[in-house]
Amino acid sequence: MATAWDMLAEMLRPSPEEGRHNNNDESVVNVNHGSLYESLKSGDWNAAKEYIDRHPESLTHRGSSNGGTALHEAIEWKQLHIVEELLKLMTGEDLEIEDGDGFTAFFYALIRGMAPIVASMVKKNENLVTKRFTTHAGALTPVLYACVLGNWKIARFLYSRTPIHVLTQENNGREGAELISHCFFQRNKFDIIGWDLLQHCPKLALTEIYFGCSPLNTLVDLRSAFPSTVSLRFWQRWIYNNIQVQQPQLVPINSDVCVNFEELEDDKINRRDLISSIMGFFQGVVKNLLKRLGILDLHEMRLGHDRILQILLLMCDVVKRTNLDPMQNAFVRKAILQAVEGGQVEFIKEMCKANPRIVLMKMDEKSRSIFLYAVECRQEKVFNLIYGLSEYDRNAILTCADDFNNTILHAAGSLSTHLNHIQGAALQMQRELQWFKEVESILPPSFLEIKNNNERMTGREVFTKNHKELVKEGEDSMKGIATSCTVVGALIITIMFAAVFTVPGGSNQDTDSISLFSSTTSVMIFLRIITSRYAEYDFYSIPISSFVWMQFPIFLDIFMFTYGRGIFDKKCKVGE
Repeated sequence: MATAWDMLAEMLRPSPEEGRHNNNDESVVNVNHGSLYESLKSGDWNAAKEYIDRHPESLTHRGSSNGGTALHEAIEWKQLHIVEELLKLMTGEDLEIEDGDGFTAFFYALIRGMAPIVASMVKKNENLVTKRFTTHAGALTPVLYACVLGNWKIARFLYSRTPIHVLTQENNGREGAELISHCFFQRNKFDIIGWDLLQHCPKLALTEIYFGCSPLNTLVDLRSAFPSTVSLRFWQRWIYNNIQVQQPQLVPINSDVCVNFEELEDDKINRRDLISSIMGFFQGVVKNLLKRLGILDLHEMRLGHDRILQILLLMCDVVKRTNLDPMQNAFVRKAILQAVEGGQVEFIKEMCKANPRIVLMKMDEKSRSIFLYAVECRQEKVFNLIYGLSEYDRNAILTCADDFNNTILHAAGSLSTHLNHIQGAALQMQRELQWFKEVESILPPSFLEIKNNNERMTGREVFTKNHKELVKEGEDSMKGIATSCTVVGALIITIMFAAVFTVPGGSNQDTDSISLFSSTTSVMIFLRIITSRYAEYDFYSIPISSFVWMQFPIFLDIFMFTYGRGIFDKKCKVGE
């Protein structure tokens, strides 16, 4: 999904011919008012003003090489002071003049991120915010185009000036839904634009956008937006759970709280004064320390998760209160399957709270339930939700089958494609056995022998068939490890044997007999592993045995070397 949105953003960006004139020196020279355009290029406002006073028609004349006006050219050459002066001389209608490519000067100011110019133009002509830009992907409102370009300050300003019906009613609200989806990829801005738009029109959460999805599907596609999908070390998890964050107050946008571009410079000066103060210095030190320790990143992560949770609750409320049509139902089911595959258990929980029937629903064309798909994807966090259901619901889920009569045990018997995070074929096989035995243990006995329609096989037979190659790979892996460890263990036994029985002067009670015993035991265990049958169920315990007997002797030797008698014998006598 993220790749699709990247493709969309690329499609919506202006083409090489859009928003860019030919920058050769002769590009501004024109038989019509060429002197004016030369003055604009050089930034000489006095000369330009003098020419305009003599030739008033030159102000709105489309005489540039690209068919634009003097305002187009001033924006092209980024002469901001001249642009401001030209705006004082022009009317609101003059700002709607298009160049040869069909774009207004407002369009070029927007794509160049000229926030103060955009604000000045909108104040002069409010119609600019509703005049759509024609792109390769269709006509887009300026606020949506600003989001596509990543100009979020401008987007917030334009959103506050755009009539809400333009985004929620025109074109079936598609642009509003697209705007929300773009906000998901800028989580730190979502509380300002997307939240307000959802408050005005909650049904946008299930409105179709590009690629046959909705904002709800876009939310699920953000794997890192949910705590259950973020991998943290135990100390990071402890800090994350104990960080106190102020719950974000998401308030509607209006023209009074939008970005005031005219005060940006004053804000910068105030920030510089704060940084130069003693308090600002200490704040910087503390902030830098928190950043180096990773606490600041964890705080931002927690804050982002809380914001997304608020959005999720609002969307779930839409699912709960709305009589969904077939397309909206399809979006919900698709989003749930996305969440199951990604292990976003928070999403599943909230959806089930909004509609408890979801746990019993068949989610796709194969008639798979949430938990059957969770077993296929090996998402244990999602599958664990089944233990919190009533016995009636749990039995109803466990005893249902898909269109091919595959039960949840058949799903456990399939070879999962979600094993890449587990290293080694033996450990992968062990994890597969753990899944199969767990599902087998909670399934009613009468359903263990059910055969599917396409292969006429039970769940156990499906497991055996699909895991033959993995069993072979695990056998080769375990034999290789056991053989190597046996050789090392034999060498240790040889050394320890010599140390125990060749003590000068007779028997010595302070010997390395413990090391000899542990090494001998390890070799025996590894020999057992080498000579094992390597049946499927052997992998349920062999990796554990291998790990224990590889690590235990090393741990024991380290303990003896650290806390034992040491290498120096202070009781030794010269005469002995």
